[in-house]
Amino acid sequence: MNQKKKSYFSLEFKQNAAQLVLSKGYSVKDAANSLGVSVSALRKWVHAENGKKESSNSPQLSLTEREELLRLRKENNRLKMEREILKKAAVFFAQDHG
Repeated sequence: MNQKKKSYFSLEFKQNAAQLVLSKGYSVKDAANSLGVSVSALRKWVHAENGKKESSNSPQLSLTEREELLRLRKENNRLKMEREILKKAAVFFAQDHG
């Protein structure tokens, strides 16, 4: 089996790659080939950077908004977990001392 390792590209890289297409006039295929990324990934970055709508009812998030949303979701999950730990600790100490 040939398994590809998933590449991670920074927000800045994605924005700069999208700008090659949006501002510099490169085709998606040419820009993707020169950067060593897939055409579909670059197309997605261009659409996100361009602010096009995914559907008529829901606008697509920009790359910056998407990165912030992911960061906030991770932080929210961490805070929920910490809150649950504190709840359990409060119950433990309440039963132990009184």
